[in-house]
Amino acid sequence: MPTDSVIIIGSGPAGYTAAVYAARAGLSPRVMAGSVTAGGALMNTTEVENFPGFPDGIQGPDLMEALKRQAEKFGAVVEFDDVASVDLSGHTKRVATAAGTTRKARAVILATGSAYKELGLPEEKKLSGRGISWCATCDGFFFRKQHVVVVGGGDSAMEEALFLTRFAASVTVVVRRNQLRASRIMAQRATCHDKIQFAWNSEVTAIHGRDKVTGLTLTDTVTGQSRELAASGIFVAIGHVPRTELLRGQVALDEAGYIKVAAPTTQTDIDGVFACGDAVDHRYRQAITAAGTGCSAALDAERYLAAVQDADAIATALVEGALDD
Repeated sequence: MPTDSVIIIGSGPAGYTAAVYAARAGLSPRVMAGSVTAGGALMNTTEVENFPGFPDGIQGPDLMEALKRQAEKFGAVVEFDDVASVDLSGHTKRVATAAGTTRKARAVILATGSAYKELGLPEEKKLSGRGISWCATCDGFFFRKQHVVVVGGGDSAMEEALFLTRFAASVTVVVRRNQLRASRIMAQRATCHDKIQFAWNSEVTAIHGRDKVTGLTLTDTVTGQSRELAASGIFVAIGHVPRTELLRGQVALDEAGYIKVAAPTTQTDIDGVFACGDAVDHRYRQAITAAGTGCSAALDAERYLAAVQDADAIATALVEGALDD
């Protein structure tokens, strides 16, 4: 089987943007898009209004389909198969798929993304995009003058709650304990805001609504008593999980499991392996920032391959010169 120049693992905004840039550089990248998760988290998002270039907004799946077609237009090959294992050591990298195929490449771009931690309730999947969200920056605008809930007690939850006060009539923050995990300054900002109230010692045990969220059930973690709370939006902010299980033992990860890169580049600790998107970024987690790092990864991979080609050419010339002598 021939060796590809670049294999891109992942097909969210980072992966597809990397594919566009690598394809335009003539590298004919192969995108391992996944059989179920192709397109990344935006495939579960309805209206996207904060991606530049779409003043009227665009549906998440439509945006990802457009990015895929753009990459294919310039020569990227998109393969809808899951990656089962990788061997990133050595000059030639190997990527084994669930279908039993092994692909080889000189460079690999990791764009595996991250997943939002979920509440684990049966209604959560059904009402995703219909009142349940994991991104206030993405969806807060749709809840103007409405009553919304934020679940979580860390800095991310406080950021979500404070952002939502720009639109919502009120924000109730549901916290499992009687205090916040957030930093002192973030906790102070949230607790002092007149639009934010707190449901302490509480957890969400049910979500109500058929076609859209109408409310939820809160259960007291101390007394066990339950009560219902009306709300049209629920923002879950209990953390993220980077999708890097496949990469343990292959590249360096931080304590939270995110891929380490030599910033400002996308270079990992392995030559010829680059990483981008939400698998690297646990700060911004936006489609546009993921796309930006996807561009960077493709440029880094292109320069790496050019340097390798030059080195190979020099080595070949030296060998041929020695033989002539």
